[in-house]
Order: sequence, then C-alpha cells, then structure tokens
Amino acid sequence: MKRLFLLCCCLAAAAPLSARDESLGRAVRAVADSVRATVGVAVVFEEGDTLVVNNACRYPTMSVYKFHQALAVLNRLDRSGLPLTTRIPVLRSDLLPDTWSPLREACPGGGRFTVAELLAYSVAQSDNNVCDLLFRFLGGPEVVNRYIAGLGVGETEIAADEETMHRRTDNQYLNWATPLAAVRLLELFRRGKLLSAESGDFLLKTMFATETGPDKLRGLLPPGVAVAHKTGSAFRDAQGVMVADNDIGIVRLPDGRSYSIAVFVMDSREDDRTNAAVIARISRLVYDYATRR
Repeated sequence: MKRLFLLCCCLAAAAPLSARDESLGRAVRAVADSVRATVGVAVVFEEGDTLVVNNACRYPTMSVYKFHQALAVLNRLDRSGLPLTTRIPVLRSDLLPDTWSPLREACPGGGRFTVAELLAYSVAQSDNNVCDLLFRFLGGPEVVNRYIAGLGVGETEIAADEETMHRRTDNQYLNWATPLAAVRLLELFRRGKLLSAESGDFLLKTMFATETGPDKLRGLLPPGVAVAHKTGSAFRDAQGVMVADNDIGIVRLPDGRSYSIAVFVMDSREDDRTNAAVIARISRLVYDYATRR
C-alpha cells in the first residue's frame, strides 16, 4: 500500500509543522516504512501544531475504541445526573469464556459493580466482557458511533462489540478510525470539551493507570513520564498476519505541557515485539522533539 506523508491541520486552531521541523516527519516516516506493515501516525502538540503520517487508511481500532465507549458512558452519566457510583449488575452469563476478562477471573460469579469500577476494568485493563456489558448499558455500538459522529472528529466507525469481533477474523476490521480522527478526539478530551470536570478527571486518571501495552507508547520514554493511553491488539489471521496493534494517548511532559498521539499498525507480518517496538520508537521520536520545542 502506498504510504502518504501529510502535514495538515487537525483542529480549527491547529497548524502544520514548520518547514524547519519537517525532520521529525521524515524520521517518523522512516520508522513506519521499516516494517512489513501499514503504520499510521498523528500527533497534536500543545500549541496546536500537527503531524500526520499515512492517514489515508481505515485502521482497525481494536480495543482503542474502549476510550470512545468510555466517553459515551461518562457523557450519559453527566447528562442523566448519575454519579460514578451508579451500580450495574453483572451476571455469570455476562462473563463469557475464551476472551480477555480480568473481571471474570476476579469475580467469576459476577456481582454489582459501580460504573467507575467497570470503566477501570474496560479502559485500564481492556476487559472484553465489561466492554460488551457497557455497550448493553448504552444501547449498543450504534449509540457510541452516533455520539462520536456528533463530535465532528471524522473518519471513525464503531459497528461491532467484542463478541461479534471474536466470531471471525474479518470482523476485526468493522471498528476503525484514522490516526488523525483519534487525536482529534483525544484533543477534545484533553482540553476539557467533552465531559464534566469530575468525569474527565476520572477518565484521565484511569488512562494514566492503564496496565496494557507497557512496551508501546511508554516503552522507550524516560522513567516517570506520565502517559494516559488506551491500547488495542488484534489476533492473527490464518496467514499469521496481525490485523492491528495500536496505542493512542496523551503524554505529559516534565514541564507540564502535553500532546496527543496515535500510532496504528495494520496488517503486520512482524512479530508482536517488533510491532510494539515500532510504536515505542515513534513515540520516543515525538517525545524528544516535543521536549526541544
């Protein structure tokens, strides 16, 4: 697939990187082109400058979309005046086998859990059963899709729950986004445009506590750098191709500034370690650039 390198605006206030800073784009593109995969990248810096690499693809989001879902859940609570302590019953039958589910391992019989507890399982631990439970709470993937579409970030589709995606390999492509759409959403969230202060603070803290993908966006960053992120990983098709390996997040610099970044790896013929290393290398290039600005 032909790779594209674009420098363009992300939000109305955004501006492309200046010509003197195009070396970052060249370095990121070189890493993206070094592997047998399609790699897409988007970054929005504190000042609004935007870097986009290979955005002209529909990248399977995998569990990255649990961030989108979390925004929709918290928006529902905010609009309904419901607290994060609102409890939702979880039945034993909700906890399907043969899927990633830390809640099932901890509480195989189910129970009653607060929305805050369920979001922590879904976002920070990427629990698939909890994700589908939250879809049912909202009314299905189409409700999340309408919510995200209404935000105007563009190029995003949420059409399937985890159970559907696990039925056949091709279903992993049903939920997709471009890197630029992902960072647009991150920026709206980071700038406090989407949720109440309480809900926004809760989700940000939950993302800072993410346990999955320590070797991705965070992998090569200096110790102590705070990264609020959401990962997504697929399973491989019959030919051994990894459908997707992703990470999106907000990186907080030591001086207090932040930036939003999305790295999507699609249709990779590399092993898992190489996929994660590509994300980590790109993340470090961006971090070094941002700290020099």
